[in-house]
Amino acid sequence: MRYEIKGSPFPVAICYLESGEQIITEGGGMSWMSPNMKMETTTNGGLGKAIGRLFSADKMFQNRYTSVGGNGMIAFTSCFPGEIRAIELHQGDELICQKSAFLASTQGVDMNIFFRKKLSSGLFGGEGFIMQKFTGEGLLFIEIDGTPVEYNLQAGEKLILDTGHVVMMDGSCKMDVQTVKGAKNIFFGGEGLFNTVVEGPGRVVVQTMPVSKLAETLIPYMPVNTSSN
Repeated sequence: MRYEIKGSPFPVAICYLESGEQIITEGGGMSWMSPNMKMETTTNGGLGKAIGRLFSADKMFQNRYTSVGGNGMIAFTSCFPGEIRAIELHQGDELICQKSAFLASTQGVDMNIFFRKKLSSGLFGGEGFIMQKFTGEGLLFIEIDGTPVEYNLQAGEKLILDTGHVVMMDGSCKMDVQTVKGAKNIFFGGEGLFNTVVEGPGRVVVQTMPVSKLAETLIPYMPVNTSSN
C-alpha cells in the first residue's frame, strides 16, 4: 500500500490500495474514496475490544475498507489543526498514545486500551486513566494536535510537561505526575497544581496545541447567553 500525507494545518492521509488490500478506520473516519472500495462495519476483535475503544474516546465500531476488482484509493482527514503521522509498527513494538489519536491502520495493527497503573497519574496527569496502546505489525496513522516535537530519552532521563502535551510514547517509558512546588508558584504561576513527568528509556512525542488548551483559550471569548425565560 502506498500513501501520501498532504496539507497543513488540516492534513489528509491518502492511501492507494492494490486489489484485495484492506485498511481500518474508526467509524465515520472516511473522507473520500474511489467507487471500488467496499466497506464492512466490524467490532474488530469482539465486543470487549469495542467497549474498550469507547472508553479510550474512540468509536465502538470500526470500518474495514477493501479494494475490490483493482486498485483503489481512500482518504482520511484530521479533525483538528495539526499533523497526521504514519508509523511503521513491527513485532515487539509497543506504542502508547493519547485518547482519540487513532485515525486508521492496516489489518496487522492491534489497538487496545492502556490503563494508567498509578492513581495519581490518572487523576492529575491530564491524559486520564485510559490511553490507547498499539502493537502488532503494519502501518498506523495517528492525529497530532498542533506540531509534534520528538525526544529520545535515555534510561532515567525525565521530561516535565504541562498536562495534555503528551501525544505518544514508547511502551518502555514511564509516566507519572509531580506537584508544582511553592505556594506562590501554584496560585500565581498559572501552571496549575500538577505537571506530567515522562521517564525514559524510549521515545516520547509531545504536541504544541492540545485540544484542552485551545478550549481554555477560547472560553473567555465565547458569547454569554444572558437571556432569561
